[in-house]
Amino acid sequence: MRLRPIFTTHKRQETLMSNAPESPCISICSLDQNDVCEGCFRTGNEIVDWFTANDDRKREILEASTQRRKDAGFSIF
Repeated sequence: MRLRPIFTTHKRQETLMSNAPESPCISICSLDQNDVCEGCFRTGNEIVDWFTANDDRKREILEASTQRRKDAGFSIF
């Protein structure tokens, strides 16, 4: 008989196996004159929307912020 480890909960497994987009926040939170964060390149509205957005909307936000980062001359890695 195999016992399940106590520290492994259903919620934890769900989180570890999730395909939900991760926040692009890098803790450099400062909006420029165009209302774009200098850290993650999301707009102020996108940052606020993130907390209630579904996965599809989060992917749209990530695409837009990635494009803004490229347009500003920053590479992702």
